[in-house]
This record gives sequence, structure tokens and C-alpha cells, in this order.
Amino acid sequence: MAIHPQAIVSPSARIAEDVEIGPWTYIGDDVEIGPGTVIHSHVVIKGPTTIGSNNKIFQFSSIGEECQDKKYKGEPTRLIIGDNNVIRESCTIHRGTVQDQGETRIGSHNLLMAYVHIAHDCILGDHLIVANNTTLGGHVRVGDYVVLGGGTLVHQFCKIGSYAMSAGGSIVLRDIPAYVMASGQSAQPHGLNVEGLRRRGFSPESIQELKRAYKTVYRQGLSLQEALEQLKEAEKHEPAVALFRESILNSERGIIR
Repeated sequence: MAIHPQAIVSPSARIAEDVEIGPWTYIGDDVEIGPGTVIHSHVVIKGPTTIGSNNKIFQFSSIGEECQDKKYKGEPTRLIIGDNNVIRESCTIHRGTVQDQGETRIGSHNLLMAYVHIAHDCILGDHLIVANNTTLGGHVRVGDYVVLGGGTLVHQFCKIGSYAMSAGGSIVLRDIPAYVMASGQSAQPHGLNVEGLRRRGFSPESIQELKRAYKTVYRQGLSLQEALEQLKEAEKHEPAVALFRESILNSERGIIR
């Protein structure tokens, strides 16, 4: 364990032997940090927080702080972070509230660029790229392989489906279905994230079927219920369509359309 002598680490923190902690970093009570994790200088980590293995956390980040929700009354809620994440300078990630499931959760293999804010009770998947100055309100849900452009603002309780993408400066007030590109203030749909799908190994045939599914929802003038019925048939031939349909069915705020 390489803990700089000018770091402050609670005796109750559970830290793997090979963790590196830089100067002027504070690690509070009820914090657990897994092997291979590197924490640079001037980081504050408060518990209850669990951080997995091989993460990199850069300077001036605040991890596991009490949330800004006025309903929060000091309850012992949690933050859980997976493995192989990069959390860049000045990110803020808050613990959950008892009004939800009591925890904020971040998956694995994610890149959170500088000044990203993850509010209370957010649940983020794996392999995300969240660009500088993006802000997620409370209770936001983000699937896997999502890209959020710089300065994206996401309203509380919104859901962003896997493989979706937002352009820089987007204001997301409703849910973005899986695979969809969104931009604008407020964000509107602008086709499929085709390049992202190619990079993730989707076959040309699957992408073509997803394009048809997108047109069913957004281009044929159907009601949402009519479109969902057609997607139910389409997913029998292309399993990838099922994720698109499910992300629409699971929407509570309504989708961008």
C-alpha cells in the first residue's frame, strides 16, 4: 500500500494492499477500496462507499458525499463503484436516498471526464463515456455503452437506453430509447447511433433491422402503441430490436419523439 504521508485515511477504511493514495487526499469512515486502484491528490471519499478494483480517481474529485436532495436527513445510504473506471478531475458523485433504493451505483469500464456530476440514486451501467461538464439529476438510469456529449444535462428520473448517444450541450427532459442519437434543447431524436453500433460489433444486418425499427417509431406516423406492436413482431427476427422495444416500454417520463 502506497499511502502518501500527507493523506488522511480513517482507521476504519478497508483498503487493499496495493492501493495508491496521493497527498492531501481524505478517506473517511466506512470506505472500501479494491486492489489496483489509484487515487490522486486532493480527493475526498466519504462513506458508506465501496470502490472496486483498478479504478483511477483524479484530483479534486468528491466521491460519496451526502446528496443535495433536501429530503436527505443523514441516513446511511451508499455509493457503489465497480471496476476499471476512470474518474477525472473535479467529478462529484453523491450517495443515494432512502426515498429510492438507498444507493447510487456506477458500473465498470466507464470514463467520467472532468467536472461530471452524478447525483443521488443514479444507476449507471458499463462502458460509458460521459464527457466534461455533464450533469445527471437524481434517480437517472443510464444503460451500457452510452456516450453523453460534453455539457449534457439530464433531468431527474430520466432513463437513457444502452448504446444511445447525446450531442454536446443537449438538455434531456424525457427518456432516450436504446440506440438513439439525441441532441438539442430540449433533446430530440436524430436517428440511430450507427457508428457506435458498428464499433460495438453489430452486424450490418442487425443495424439494418434497427433502422427499420427506428422508422417504425419515428417515421411512419403510428401511435406509440401501434409502433410497439410492430416492434414485437420485428424482435422475433432480430433480437437487438427487443432492447429498443423494452427501453420504450419501460419509460415512465415518456420518450423523446
